[in-house]
Amino acid sequence: MRIPSRRRPRAIAVAAAGTLLAPLLSGCWTGAGGAGSGGDSLNVLMVNNPQMVELQKLTRDHFTEETGITVNFTVLPENDVRDRISQDFANQAGQYDVATLSNYEIPIYARNGWLHEMDEYVAEDTAFDQEDILEPMRQSLTGDDGKLYGQPFYGESSFLMYRKDILDKHGLTMPEKPTWQEVADLAARIDDGERDMQGICLRGLPGWGESMAPLTTVVNTMGGTWFDEDWNARLDSPEFEKATKFYVDLVRSHGQSGAAQSGFAECLNNMTQGKTAMWYDATSAAGSLEADDSPVKGKLGYAPAPVEETESAGWLYTWAWGIQNASRNTDKAWEFISWASSKEYEQLVGEEIGWSNIPAGKRASTYENPDYRAEASAFQEMTREAIEQARPTDPGVQPRPAPGIQFVGIPEFTDLGTEVSQEISAAIAGRQSVESALKKAQDLAEQISEEYEGRS
Repeated sequence: MRIPSRRRPRAIAVAAAGTLLAPLLSGCWTGAGGAGSGGDSLNVLMVNNPQMVELQKLTRDHFTEETGITVNFTVLPENDVRDRISQDFANQAGQYDVATLSNYEIPIYARNGWLHEMDEYVAEDTAFDQEDILEPMRQSLTGDDGKLYGQPFYGESSFLMYRKDILDKHGLTMPEKPTWQEVADLAARIDDGERDMQGICLRGLPGWGESMAPLTTVVNTMGGTWFDEDWNARLDSPEFEKATKFYVDLVRSHGQSGAAQSGFAECLNNMTQGKTAMWYDATSAAGSLEADDSPVKGKLGYAPAPVEETESAGWLYTWAWGIQNASRNTDKAWEFISWASSKEYEQLVGEEIGWSNIPAGKRASTYENPDYRAEASAFQEMTREAIEQARPTDPGVQPRPAPGIQFVGIPEFTDLGTEVSQEISAAIAGRQSVESALKKAQDLAEQISEEYEGRS
C-alpha cells in the first residue's frame, strides 16, 4: 500500500517558508547540515511528557558517563515540538540530530526523504534485539520501501477503564469483551444510581489527536471510514453518522460536564478523583491510575476497547525516535537511540525510579519481567493484548487507502482531523446537530479526495 508523495500539509509548508525566509531577514541561516551538533555531542528535540523528562535526568549520569557523548535536549509541549520538528526536518536544516516522532509522522517523513534509515544499525547492534520490539510497533515505524525509520520509546493502545467497586455496588458486570451498546447501558445504569458520579468520560476536546482519536475507533468498529479504498470521502455515510451520533449522545447523556473541552488530561483527573465510573482512552493512563498515590489504585478493572462489527478496536500509538537525514552524527544518534529504547534503559528506570514508570508498550520482554509484572499486574496483560491486536493497515470492515487506526496516514490529516474535530466538539456542546457537523466535515474531506482520487 503506497501513499503517493503529496504537497506538504499547510503547517509544514508555512513552517518551511518561515525558515527559508529567515536568512533573508537575519543573514545567519545555516542551511542543510547547518549548526547542529558534531563530535561527541548530540542535539535531541523531544516532547515534554513525564517519561521523557525522566530520560533527560538519567542521560547525563548514565549514557554520557558511559559513552562520553553529551546530549543537548530541547524539551517542548506536544504542539510546539511538532512545529519545531516540521521546520527543521522539512528543510533538512540539521539543527537536531534526533527527534521524537509518532507512528503518524514517521512514514510520511520517510517518504519525503527527511529521515535516516536504521536497518544497518539494527543489523550490527545485535544487543538491541530488534525482534523483541512488538510487531505492530515495528510495522508502524517502517517506510513504504520496507526500511526501518524509527524506534519506539514507549507504545500504547486504547482500552476501557472502569470502577469495579461501583459496578459491584449496583450488581453490574462488565462483559469480557464489551460492545459499545453494553457500555452505554452500563453508563446509564450508573448515572441513575450514583449522585455525584457520571457514567463515562470521553474526549470532546478539539484536535486530531484528542477527540478524533477515540471517535475514529468507534467509527471503525461501527462500519465507517474516513475514505474508501478509492479515496472517496465517507464522512456523510450512514455508518460514520451512526458512530458519531452514538459517541455524541453518550457523552452528552452520561458523560462529564464540559465535555466539549475535555481531553485526556481532564478525563484522567475525573477518573482519579472518582467523578466518573468508566473511561475509554489510552492504555498508558493505567500507570497513573494505579500509582501509589492514586486514590483509585486497586479499584479499577480493564476491558478491551469496545467493539461492534470488528474483532478489535484499540488504536496504536508510539512516541518514537527518528534521525534527521541531514545529521552529521548519525552513528552517535543511533548509539543514543539504542540506549534510550533498550531493555537496559527499562531496567534502569525500574530500579532508580520505579517499575510503574518504565516506558512500556514496546518490548515483549517487558511483559515477561517479574518486577514489572508485579507492579503493573492490574493492566499489563490487557495492555500487551491491545497493542498486539491493533491492526493499523486493516482497522475496519472495508479496505483503506492509507494506514492508521485513529488517524489517516496522510500529511493533510493534521489539518483535516483538527477541523472536523472542531465541528464534532460543537455538536457535543449542543451548538449544532451531528448532521450539520458531518455535512461540513464531508465538504472538508472531499477537498482531500479530489487530490488523491485515481492514485494508488
